[in-house]
Amino acid sequence: MSHFSKAISPFVEEELFKSKQALVVDDYPTAFKHLENAHVLGQESTYWHVKVHCLMLWWAVKNNDFYEIYGQAIRILGAAVLTTVNGVPAGNTGGSNVSPVKTMPIDPALAELIAIAKRKI
Repeated sequence: MSHFSKAISPFVEEELFKSKQALVVDDYPTAFKHLENAHVLGQESTYWHVKVHCLMLWWAVKNNDFYEIYGQAIRILGAAVLTTVNGVPAGNTGGSNVSPVKTMPIDPALAELIAIAKRKI
């Protein structure tokens, strides 16, 4: 695991925990929002990038969302290959509702967490 992966881990894990909490009460939109946050935080880490897309795929299966299932299957492959060569667009939320190559603004709170992680490496 890279230094960035380790440094960003607590922040990604917090978003994944919040996603799980939302799923317990069947709040699927909130669960996916936290997965999107985890994606933005971890997309510079191959480990976290792929893991979050796998969790998005699982979310899509639970929701019988075939569009999202298809999109996440493709994104898992892209995350595995492109993250290692810095080929990911900053701020992209990772869902199939946005282009996988679209750069997006990063929420300031998430940007601060990324900056904290980068200062640790």
